[in-house]
Amino acid sequence: MTLAKDLLNRQSNLWKQGIGTEVQVISAKTQVETLEKQLAAGNENVKTAQEQMSATNVIADVDGIVDELNVKVGEFFTGSIPTNPPTPQIKIVNTSSLKVVTEVPENYAARVKSGSKIIVVLTDVNKTYNANLSFLSKTINANNRSFTAEAKLSYDGLLRPNQNAQVKIEDYSVANAIAIPVNTVQTDDKGKYVYVAVQEGTKTFARKKQITVGELNSSLIEIKSGLAAGDKLITEGFQNIYEGQLLKIDSK
Repeated sequence: MTLAKDLLNRQSNLWKQGIGTEVQVISAKTQVETLEKQLAAGNENVKTAQEQMSATNVIADVDGIVDELNVKVGEFFTGSIPTNPPTPQIKIVNTSSLKVVTEVPENYAARVKSGSKIIVVLTDVNKTYNANLSFLSKTINANNRSFTAEAKLSYDGLLRPNQNAQVKIEDYSVANAIAIPVNTVQTDDKGKYVYVAVQEGTKTFARKKQITVGELNSSLIEIKSGLAAGDKLITEGFQNIYEGQLLKIDSK
């Protein structure tokens, strides 16, 4: 190409001085154009070869560890083996960013919100994690009448994809609430009540207190009214006592 362009320049200069023929100039110019086309075609062939070469490399779009390798040298790579369900030829796992996913019954839709606190318990490894809900689906699953909730978890080598976890979601919170064992709550014709020990002079009596209950959490129930901080709740033998009964306090 360099030689052809040099000959074209020389022939053009001679022609301008009246030396040589126009045919020689045209021939030199044609030679340059032919070589340029051949060079362009050669470059395209090189690009095609490079693309074909790059197709022989499998490049993952995520970082991680190869957890499954189901392809051997010489086999045709498509990404998956046609089974039912399809089997991946290469499966890459990255545990640096995991999330816990759970289904929440639809009757909690108004109480569970994005950002709600949760406790994640992995019973198999005896580990507990605190997190916040980062995603709530906008639709209700018609099959199980629930919606999906997700929370991101910090990296821990004990966490693995598809692990089973127990998720506790905080759907109700009250500051300075009074909560008592639910089994101490009794019912009469006026509603719910409990017995408390009241010091009157030098004696202690059982006094019946009507209460208004709130939310139940495991074995504890919220008391919205009827009890105050400092009240001495009777938690043993309360089924067999009555209003005004004199109590004997066991120092033990």
